Parts: sequence; C-alpha cells; structure tokens
Amino acid sequence: MDSVQAKRMPWDQYFMTQAVLSSLRSTCPRATVGAAIVRDRRVIASGYNGSVSGDDHCIDVGCYLVDGHCLRTIHAEMNAILQCAKFGAATDGAEIYVTHFPCLQCTKMLIQAGIKTINYLKDYHDDEYAQALIKKSGVALNQIQLDSAYFDQFELNQLFNQH
Repeated sequence: MDSVQAKRMPWDQYFMTQAVLSSLRSTCPRATVGAAIVRDRRVIASGYNGSVSGDDHCIDVGCYLVDGHCLRTIHAEMNAILQCAKFGAATDGAEIYVTHFPCLQCTKMLIQAGIKTINYLKDYHDDEYAQALIKKSGVALNQIQLDSAYFDQFELNQLFNQH
C-alpha cells in the first residue's frame, strides 16, 4: 500500500467531517450543530441549526428563548431532512452523521423518515427516551471519534496559506 492510500480517510471519518463543516454555517450560538445524510456513500443532504429562511438569525439579534429553548432555531437534522423533502431525495434506508447526539424530537423524526443508522460525534443531553426509541426501532447508533491523524496540520496550513 502506498503512502497516499495509507493516509486515505475512512468513510465514517469523511462523512462526519462533512457534518462538522456544515456546523460552521450554524446561526445559533448556543450550539453549532451540523448534519449530513448519506445514501450509498453519497451525501444527499446536509443541514445546520439556524433560522427559517428569511427570519432573523440568532447571531444577529439574539436567541428567541422560551423555557430554555430557542424557538427560532431549526435543528441540523431537521434541516437536512427538509432538504431531502424539498428536492425529492428519499431518506428511507439512509444514514445520518451529526455532530451532536440528536434531541428527542429529532430522534423521532429520523426514525420516522426511515434513517437506518445515526452516527454522532458528541454526547449532548442524551435523552433516555430517545435512546430507548432508537433501540426499539432497530436503528443502529454509532459514536464516531475523529482521528487527528487525518488532519495533518502542515497540509492544512499549506491550504490556508496559499496565495
């Protein structure tokens, strides 16, 4: 195996990195969350937490909090599912990569949309009922650890410092 092949990023690392990149577009400062929906090793949709199109963004005017929840924000998983609905991409049998463990409402939506695998990076208010629903529905749940070996600082610095 040559050195290029040895450094090649595995699929789970690649797709989780796509979710992390999506999170950089988040417009809610309370949590920057990103998601990527994958079918047959292809990203069919991505999403990040932010406002409804045309509404104010939390980063511009502050969060619209009621009972500790920002009402302005649509979660990353929901935005990705809605992107599939808008553009006619089937979610049945797909998997999702998300930067944070999904909340209860997103978990229910993902199960109902036919997502077969939930891959997440970080634990985040992991709801016991959400975990029970995932187990009961037969959806696979995987916590992905990003491997820093695939993010060589020298190579990244070369990309960012090009003129």
